[in-house]
Amino acid sequence: MIPHDSLFGPDNLPYGVFSAGGSAPRVGVRVGDSVVDLAAALGDDVFAAPTLNPFMAQGYDRWVAVRSRITDLVRGELPADVVHAVDDVRMHLPFEVADYVDFYASEHHASNVGRLFRPGAEPLLPNWKHLPVGYHGRAGTVVVSGTGIVRPSGQRKSPSEPAPVFGPSTRLDIEAELGFVVGTGTPPNTPIRPDDFARHVFGVVLVNDWSARDIQAWEYVPLGPNLGKSFATSISPWVVPVLALEGARVPLPGQADPEPLPYLRESASWGLDVELVVRWNGEEVSRPPYREMYWSPAQMLAHLTINGASARTGDLFASGTVSGAAKGERGSFLELAWGGAEPLTVGGEARTFLLDGDEVTITASAPGPNGTRIGFGEVTGRVLPSV
Repeated sequence: MIPHDSLFGPDNLPYGVFSAGGSAPRVGVRVGDSVVDLAAALGDDVFAAPTLNPFMAQGYDRWVAVRSRITDLVRGELPADVVHAVDDVRMHLPFEVADYVDFYASEHHASNVGRLFRPGAEPLLPNWKHLPVGYHGRAGTVVVSGTGIVRPSGQRKSPSEPAPVFGPSTRLDIEAELGFVVGTGTPPNTPIRPDDFARHVFGVVLVNDWSARDIQAWEYVPLGPNLGKSFATSISPWVVPVLALEGARVPLPGQADPEPLPYLRESASWGLDVELVVRWNGEEVSRPPYREMYWSPAQMLAHLTINGASARTGDLFASGTVSGAAKGERGSFLELAWGGAEPLTVGGEARTFLLDGDEVTITASAPGPNGTRIGFGEVTGRVLPSV
């Protein structure tokens, strides 16, 4: 029995990779507080793989057909031997990450960062409203929720110091984001149009793009983020299908002036009404609203491929920090504590950036059909001391 208010009802059916009782990792679908073993339930060996990539590569029509079969199964009576309690399984990285690109799609976040990093100048740089700004991340350091995050070390230099020093980051931060998983790619020189987004992107995960702000500030001029970002990016274990998010689609809030160039124009917007919640050591500190993002994921994918770059099964591209207009809607501690000048109260203490032992959890939900809600699970990470 699935509770009527479950975030994982038959309108959601997110995919993940799990293991139970010492068995090898395999693909499952979450239904309520249970995981359905798809290889056993459907008799299909593609789901016995330790990653979603082989299934995702089968393409859109197959995704639709399998979703229909699973929906019929979970609305009936499932054999007990194909169902496991969520609390009894171990979750793994759900797909093999081919490439990772992180965008910068929130006008509120970009404006806040501009004010912090370039006081007295225009918050947004001249290109920002003409293209989805992004940078290439490191696919090999994308980890599943629950993985400890070792505090990174690197060069850092404050304005008052005559020369850089090397050591552990003292301004470790988070970025609350959504990530989009490419199911079927394209060969080189085959751009993906925004209106073809749903035929190429399989699903959505929660992302925490951990950021060492002091390392980032010293290194990022003139080429952009590198070591300040590449040490770890956490994702949720459940991949919510794009097919489940039709009811969450909303218009984008801007883009009337300037109008995007033709290759970025959508006939129907892929803005998404997803509400994120950020908790710091169990205490809620922010509710970033994804519906206020300036650029849509369909536009991000179109921009990613317009120069001739290929897309591959397992590519991950993320939205960048999700922030709203209000202070309590900011998706990074850099913004919430305003660069350290306005500490938050967490656990009765004034806090700015992360200390060893701190734990951050990001959750999210979106509207589903008939008044239901679609859950994304959570992405959690605890900060470990530097090595």
